Amino acid sequence: MTSVPNIFLVGASRGVGREIAKHLTVQKLNIKALLRSENARAELETMGIKVVQGDTLNVDDVELAMLTDEPIHAVISTLGGLPTDTEKPDYPGNKNLIDAAIKAGVQKFILVTSIGTGNSVGALSPQALTALQTILIEKDKAEQHLIASGLNYTIIRPGGLKSEPATGNGILTEDTRICGSIHRADVADLVCRCLNSKLTSNKILSAVDKNMGSWQLLVILVGGRQRAEGRRQKLERYN
Repeated sequence: MTSVPNIFLVGASRGVGREIAKHLTVQKLNIKALLRSENARAELETMGIKVVQGDTLNVDDVELAMLTDEPIHAVISTLGGLPTDTEKPDYPGNKNLIDAAIKAGVQKFILVTSIGTGNSVGALSPQALTALQTILIEKDKAEQHLIASGLNYTIIRPGGLKSEPATGNGILTEDTRICGSIHRADVADLVCRCLNSKLTSNKILSAVDKNMGSWQLLVILVGGRQRAEGRRQKLERYN
């Protein structure tokens, strides 16, 4: 009998991470969530998620949570700093997770960052870049550390995030020029679809709502095929 995959989730207390937690529980996967504070513990445990408390900035906390007798199929990190954080975890926290994932023999690492990170910097307006530049540098360092790690990875860069219910319009593209917005619940759906997708292995993908993006010449893989509709190409989820 095939065992149920174990997913290690970081960022489940809020935002996209919380939406991912909801999606994973529907899929009946074994989920362990690392939380820095106790605030979301009760709700996550009610969902059937195993919660461990620890700070990603502390290597010992991360290794204690990840280096156990239970094999981890995949790590999903939506880790990002709050305005009130003295030290942002975007790079150092994710670095600790990536390093522990190597030691744990994790099969896949999915990192959620942001459009504007790395080679997608040109997708942002000058005003947005000025406001976000410091944090984007940290996110880029995290991406580069993951790429160099040797792990099977997928990096997802969402556009501007909205909190409305899922629309089903979320798409993933390798085109670094795209910008737009997307609902957090749609990002979560895309992330979960990438868990067992060979097409998304070792890819960096931008995520936007197909009805709220700015389009140029875009190419998307659809089940290994390419489909085009003139200059605006039809965008589908990676399957």
